[in-house]
Amino acid sequence: MKYIFIIQGEGRGHMTQALSLSKILRKEGHEISHVIVGKSKRRNIPQFFLDKINAPLSHLDSPNFVTDKNQKSVKPFRTVVYSLLQASQYQKSLQRIDEIVNDTEPDFIINFYDFLGGLYNFSKRPKAKFISIAHQFLITHPEFDFPPKRQLDKISLRIGNKIASLGAHKILALSFQFFEDQPRKKLYVVPPLLRDEIKNITVSTADHFLAYMVNPGYGMEVEAFHEKFPEQPIHCFWDMKDKPNPYQIDENLTFHQLDDELFIEKMASCKAYVTTAGFESVCEAMYMGKPVLMVPVEGHYEQACNAIDGEKAGAGISSTHFDMEKLYHYLSNHQPVKDKFQKWANSAHEHFLKHLQ
Repeated sequence: MKYIFIIQGEGRGHMTQALSLSKILRKEGHEISHVIVGKSKRRNIPQFFLDKINAPLSHLDSPNFVTDKNQKSVKPFRTVVYSLLQASQYQKSLQRIDEIVNDTEPDFIINFYDFLGGLYNFSKRPKAKFISIAHQFLITHPEFDFPPKRQLDKISLRIGNKIASLGAHKILALSFQFFEDQPRKKLYVVPPLLRDEIKNITVSTADHFLAYMVNPGYGMEVEAFHEKFPEQPIHCFWDMKDKPNPYQIDENLTFHQLDDELFIEKMASCKAYVTTAGFESVCEAMYMGKPVLMVPVEGHYEQACNAIDGEKAGAGISSTHFDMEKLYHYLSNHQPVKDKFQKWANSAHEHFLKHLQ
């Protein structure tokens, strides 16, 4: 069968999920006939994705978050206004998706949480089965725990979920742990889509902390911790193009540009991991048995949900900022969940084939 992927271009998680799913499908003899990635002015498509996806690729304008001038806080109102102003450009993107679908005649369209994908499926009604995949969809599960208050944010996330899954045949909710399916909601809980590189690498424990920041504004908080604990080695990964690579503050603090292979290498050997509460890299750390400090981007309700869900699953602890000192003191109390999580993650192949064949 033939599959088209539509992938949100914000962050690396949806792209690594798409790479993993492409391997599962190709092992069964299926074809990825085209890949569509939503554009983001703040993000370039990572080179590792371009190197490994091995399918025709289109990069189309798509709605993305607007942040403050420090690139830390998400601004929901500005995001909505900007998206409305770009509506004509997004209409062109929808037309291009329709051309690709008509040319390739896929059996399945897999949408990795791109709003254009849901809008396309709703407006064009293609013959292909439309499947939506994301961790965000887990919020509709009755066992999911939400951050307190923030009802407007909760409603906004539910609306976003609805847009990304308009007319979907199935909604696959990636999860840190097993929950029962909810067929009446078309909601099916599936394991994370981890890359083979994560599963096959040799894991050790060196002395360094690893930090991954989607928004480079958090670099100041890392430097503040470093001033207080200068003896603690830290390797950070960010997307700060105007800085040298690597950008070395001193022998114990180094900032790297995004580099997939080096990032995995540093994660496999770190003693703990700090990240902006994205789903994918937390899963990678859990698979390797690394304690995690999850820091939701300010105003990013989806990541606030991720942090609560990750704590519930035993990944580690959360904080409102890059409080690496909190992680420093937490390590001796961390209860490993590596074996349980690996068993769940390793069942992804059978779960996805059940839903996508």
